[in-house]
Amino acid sequence: MPSSKPNTLDTTAREQKQQKELFMNAAEHINKKLFIPTMLGTARQGRMSEHVARFVLGEIAKRDEVETELIDIRDIPLSMTDAGEAIKNSSFSATIARADALVIVVPEYNHGYPGLLKHLLDTNLKEYIHKAVGLCGVSNGGFGGARVIENLLPVMRELGLVTIFSDVNFSRVLNVFDASGKLLDDVYVKHTDKFLKELIWMAKVLKYGRDKIPQE
Repeated sequence: MPSSKPNTLDTTAREQKQQKELFMNAAEHINKKLFIPTMLGTARQGRMSEHVARFVLGEIAKRDEVETELIDIRDIPLSMTDAGEAIKNSSFSATIARADALVIVVPEYNHGYPGLLKHLLDTNLKEYIHKAVGLCGVSNGGFGGARVIENLLPVMRELGLVTIFSDVNFSRVLNVFDASGKLLDDVYVKHTDKFLKELIWMAKVLKYGRDKIPQE
């Protein structure tokens, strides 16, 4: 009688073929272009954070594998008579839904974040789920917005965003950019490069998970 045992060589070859196909599919998926917008998280006049946001935007735009755009919360009309998804702005929601990750540039105002930023963030929920977020703190003092980032971390988690390990802290921002927005301290190029590499890696991993791994 012929043996009922599976051919070990055939089984190994089949498994190797399946693994190769999985690898090729994952590589093709991960190498797709990402969309990572930069959010300017304050609407105040004379905001130095705008220089930071435009600098970060420019650094993202240098990467061929990433598309970006600026989200300026000053330009998004929001009702003040309600809150949450009841006042969702369709254009902002579409941008967040399309995004693979998000950079938020936020100044520290008296140890906290701008109320208008929180008002806007709260208008969406499902659009954020399982997406990476990187935070850039801005301050006139020496801590570079470290305290505002600490305050934002639980907010990011509650929204379903995944914060990366690195932040960029723009300390004494009046000395970092001139009045026209020109960068005066090249060390921030290095810091931002490290920050973006981690954000892009996390964005690719989470994108693959959202698209390919079903939730039970």
